[in-house]
Amino acid sequence: MTDIPDPSAWSCPLPLRDHPAVVMGHGGGGTLSAELVEHLFLPAFDDPALRLLHDAAVVEAPAGRLALTTDSFVVRPLFFPGGSIGDLAINGTVNDLAMVGAIPLYLTAGFVLEEGLPLATLGGIVQRMRAAARAAGVRIVAGDTKVVDRGHGDGCYINTAGVGVVAPHVDLSPRHARPGDRVLVSGTIGDHGTAILSVREGLEFESVITSDCAPLTGLAQAVLAAAPGTRVLRDATRGGVAAVLTEIAQAAGVGVVLEEGALPVRPEVRGACELLGLDPLFVANEGKMVAIVPAAEADAALAAVRADPLGRDAAVIGTVTADHPGFLVARTGIGATRVVPLPLGEQLPRIC
Repeated sequence: MTDIPDPSAWSCPLPLRDHPAVVMGHGGGGTLSAELVEHLFLPAFDDPALRLLHDAAVVEAPAGRLALTTDSFVVRPLFFPGGSIGDLAINGTVNDLAMVGAIPLYLTAGFVLEEGLPLATLGGIVQRMRAAARAAGVRIVAGDTKVVDRGHGDGCYINTAGVGVVAPHVDLSPRHARPGDRVLVSGTIGDHGTAILSVREGLEFESVITSDCAPLTGLAQAVLAAAPGTRVLRDATRGGVAAVLTEIAQAAGVGVVLEEGALPVRPEVRGACELLGLDPLFVANEGKMVAIVPAAEADAALAAVRADPLGRDAAVIGTVTADHPGFLVARTGIGATRVVPLPLGEQLPRIC
């Protein structure tokens, strides 16, 4: 589990130490709200636009098309092997921008805090967000805090918005997939969802299963540089790789054939999924990218991904076909095929 920093390590912590946990006043816009902003959020997210404490941040708009996204994070537990709700809030938003070919620039963060949340826990979340933002090269330029009654907020929810810039020549869309294209995945699948579930259920394995939470901007840009004809990039979060590929098949009116033997799955994740009755294809990831590229550029794209430490386990896992449009089909090790239907609901709720 992630160590949570002691509040005494924060900048000017004395006023906050009078309240070891979140109280309703922290969301009331008065002195307690101001202290929380001044002594926790501002030192952690230090940014010229944020320091002005205005109603909105004013930032530079670079040349190019802007990409905008928003997301909300309600993961339980708040800290898990390999990450926290803070890491997810940054990387999840960054990755949504990266998948349209954007360079992420600015983020906002809105916190919904439950009365009674220990300030040490909130401090740990904020510090993880700070580190993740720096690693991803983005600025947190605006934010908001609300407090809800005890028992109504599961500790902490985070809502984000993100802004990035897209180069003029980049045009990615699920509708662009064409028969003959190759399907790449940037690494082992199912790590994040299995890590979350193992903590919830108190499961212990010989090897600790950790989340793959990470920013994907570098991998996305590497693929675009190596394979200029790239059709689609997607991060395989809720619903996993199977949901992403089914959505692409339906949007483009094509079929997708997966080679089950080519799917990269860690042995401990595969074992956990078998124990829990899950299919790694449907388990969420928070640091894995699916790419659809022309066949002629697949080798170059794969080499570019594998050159990055985040992509060392990347693999070509399938092909786009004109057959069975709108459906994902898996080919087994004995050559048989099966349709991969999506589940009616979410297998693992509250994983992001």
